[in-house]
Amino acid sequence: MATEAPCPKSTGKPQGPPPSLGAGEEGGCCGGIDRISGLPDAILGEIISLLPIKDAARTQALASRWRHLWRSAPLSLDGGDLPAEGEVSRAGLISRILAAHPGPARRFSVSALQLLLCPSAVDSWICLPALDGLRELEFHIGDLINLQSPELWLPDSAFFRFSATLRLATISKCHILKGTAGALRFPQLRELALESVRISEDSLQSMIAGSPVLECLLLSRSVGFRRVRINSQSLVSISVRNFSGELIIENAPSLERLLQLGLFRGLHVSVIAAPKLETLGWISDRDHYFKLAFGTTAVQNLRSVSTTAVVCSVKILAVDVHTLSLDTVLDLMRCFPCLEKLYIELFMSVDRNSWRRKHHDVIGCLDIRLKTVVLKNYCGIKSHVNFASFFVLNAKILESMTFEGGACHNQKFIAEQHSLLELEKRVSRSAQFYFTVCRSWDKNLTHIKHVHDLSITDPFEYRC
Repeated sequence: MATEAPCPKSTGKPQGPPPSLGAGEEGGCCGGIDRISGLPDAILGEIISLLPIKDAARTQALASRWRHLWRSAPLSLDGGDLPAEGEVSRAGLISRILAAHPGPARRFSVSALQLLLCPSAVDSWICLPALDGLRELEFHIGDLINLQSPELWLPDSAFFRFSATLRLATISKCHILKGTAGALRFPQLRELALESVRISEDSLQSMIAGSPVLECLLLSRSVGFRRVRINSQSLVSISVRNFSGELIIENAPSLERLLQLGLFRGLHVSVIAAPKLETLGWISDRDHYFKLAFGTTAVQNLRSVSTTAVVCSVKILAVDVHTLSLDTVLDLMRCFPCLEKLYIELFMSVDRNSWRRKHHDVIGCLDIRLKTVVLKNYCGIKSHVNFASFFVLNAKILESMTFEGGACHNQKFIAEQHSLLELEKRVSRSAQFYFTVCRSWDKNLTHIKHVHDLSITDPFEYRC
């Protein structure tokens, strides 16, 4: 039975330089035989397009075979990779790279600050042949996240030029003109992130409706709309941050996860039809105005205020519990009876969470299917111990339970908790228990790629 899970560490073994891409030197990989250079140009071009721009350009020095490939490979340009002092200097480098590359393009990523400081340059970039066939467009928020900048205007040409080919779009700190997005269709768009954007409700609805294969949608700190209606056959993931309006999921047969990120601002969520919705979080008792409804079943302040039916699809739940209460969590488990993973961020504790007498009658009839429980900010105080011990002694198929806390989680603390939690009496004999100071999750999930990564089944799971 494990009692401690430190953060994964480096093995400390020297990694050495990567093998040569294939200049054919003696002693190289494969006995000095250059096998990579023998690949077709199209494959080599795809390899080059996946490299950072500096490394992609350097491939021209590998061998004569590679000299023409960078100019013919799909361009992947991230302004953040360029060595420059300030955005104006970086804009000059971007202009020179785009002028030297004939296209087509895979990815173009720059700070939204370029729209403020170099608007004419942005206009000219969008028209250059180097960006023909662009798949990924990012005007990312970068250093503008806390800057009270003036409202920037996204050039209409950015939408009209790339609407047919875009697969990913991240737009930040911009005002999207009413009618611009609504007049377009995005037949290949799979990921859309709008961060600190002003967009009308009609334009947003048209943009979603005009993206028939859209899988991931992020709405972060954006304004101009009070209601979002989702009718999408393709959406798999929806994430919102700092939105106090209504999110109505009318028909989303493919939707698997619904994430509320960061601060809680009175969001009202109504799920009418989302039969595959499996991952839900964060929901909190700190936002008294937040409401989550599944048909006629409603949850507010972490309490089920109306339960006429249960929601069996949800298997992963993350909750922010300001006042820790076992009663509240058990109430949620009745609402979501098929929960397999439960993440709880703990704050203050008023209730002692004693349960042996109070919930004696409940234990026999409550079908606990939890396999994973993670408690963040676990201090080992009486109320925390009582709360955690309920699952230790009653979750029959529990596989792992993680107690995440501060530096106090030393060997003495772990030994004391081992006794207080009665781990030797655990009902699931195969359960593992971990005491760690590692960060198990980031409630804000600030990185867009993390939010949109559908290969991650559980977005709350810890990853170093």
